[in-house]
This record gives sequence, C-alpha cells and structure tokens, in this order.
Amino acid sequence: MTGPTGPTGPTGTVEPNPYNLFVQSSAAPNGDGSQENSFQTLEEVLAVVEPNGIINVLSGTYPITEQTTLDIPGLTIKGRAGSLFVLEAPVVPFVLTGGNITIDGVTMTGDVLYPVEFIQVAGDGNQIINSQIYGPDQSGDSSTWVVNRGFVTQSNATNLLVRENIFHTLRQPAYLNPNSTGTIMNNVVYNTRGYVVDQATFLFFRNSWGIPENAVDIALLAGTTTGVPYDLILELETNNSNATISDQR
Repeated sequence: MTGPTGPTGPTGTVEPNPYNLFVQSSAAPNGDGSQENSFQTLEEVLAVVEPNGIINVLSGTYPITEQTTLDIPGLTIKGRAGSLFVLEAPVVPFVLTGGNITIDGVTMTGDVLYPVEFIQVAGDGNQIINSQIYGPDQSGDSSTWVVNRGFVTQSNATNLLVRENIFHTLRQPAYLNPNSTGTIMNNVVYNTRGYVVDQATFLFFRNSWGIPENAVDIALLAGTTTGVPYDLILELETNNSNATISDQR
C-alpha cells in the first residue's frame, strides 16, 4: 500500500518517498529524507532520489564549496521559501547533464566574488524557472567587474527553458555558447552587462529590465545567425520591453 509520502514499511510506519524527498540545513543528523526527518545536505538526498524525483530544499542556508553534477534524468530541485544557496568557493555550484532537469524556485548568491557561473547547462530539455540568482555588489564600471554569470550553456545544451527568473548584480545573466538552443522568457535582469549570445539560437520573449540598468540587455556576437529568431532587431526590442541590443554580427 502506498501512502501520500511513501510506501508503508513492515512496522506500519510511512517510509520516505524516493520521488519526493526533503533537505533542510538545520535538520538533525541521520535523516531519512521525509519532511518530518529531512536530510541535512544535498549530497545525502542526491544519493537516494530516483529519476523524475523532486528534492524539496526547505528554509535555511546551504553553503556551496564543491561542484555538484546533476545527472539524474528528470530531477527537480525545488527551492522553498527561506532557502538560500551561498557559493563559498570558486566552483560551479550546479552542472546539469542528465536531461529534463529543473531548477525551480532556487535563490543563489555568493559570499565573495568568484569568476564562475552559478549554473552550467548541458543536455536536452533542462529548465531554470522561478529562481533568483545574484552576486555580491561590485563597484566601478561593469566592464571591469569579475566575470560571474547566472548560467552558461555548453554547446550541446538544447531546448533549454529559462522562465520567470530574476538575475541581477552579475557581470552577465548568461553566456550562451555556440550551437546551444532554447527559450528565454518572462525574466527580469538588471545591474549586469546583459545576455551574451555567441552563435547560439534562443528565442527571447517578454523579458524585462530593472534598475540599475544593464550596460546592454542583449549582445549578439559576431557569427550569431541572422534572420529568425533575432531579426528584425526592432521586433526583438519590442518583444522584450524595449530592450537595448548590441548587434555585433
């Protein structure tokens, strides 16, 4: 018999559901991943979660000192209210390689400035949604800032969806590498040097820009395709809240 959180064990207790697990930094040691007895660390829950499972990150601060490769197909990391990942070493916190992986509702920042991206994306069908990624404040002209980024695509990243996030106080919200593809929509970006499109093919739609303004909102580097989805430039600007576009093609 299966209950709302997992199967019933031989003693009649409800066992943790490996498709819906919980982690909380303030939890007691030796948790089992249930909401009542959460794991303490992301590493613990990643060791037992099943493909297409959900990891619920409950309120608390989660220091990041090592890179975590997310290679479990269909995995969702769901940030709950009050949860915060803090980068404390010059590593890429999350590398998405498993396909159809979702980062949802996560808040990420750094304790000091590191020249790395917060998320690196490879594979097909991944999503970054409803999240907030920002760096520590940097002074001076943004062209001199440490090169930290919200996310970076590998060349084999396809059908990436980036939707309803906030990226701010970063050198760039994203660097989109050659041959990567996807959709970037309904995001808010401010206090950056803008998205960098380097021979990638992404649909930008209904994005908006806050204050302090970005140096530019979208930069199309040399070699990036002409035609759809970037031309006409006026349409691209209009469809993205009058975006400022640097067309270097």
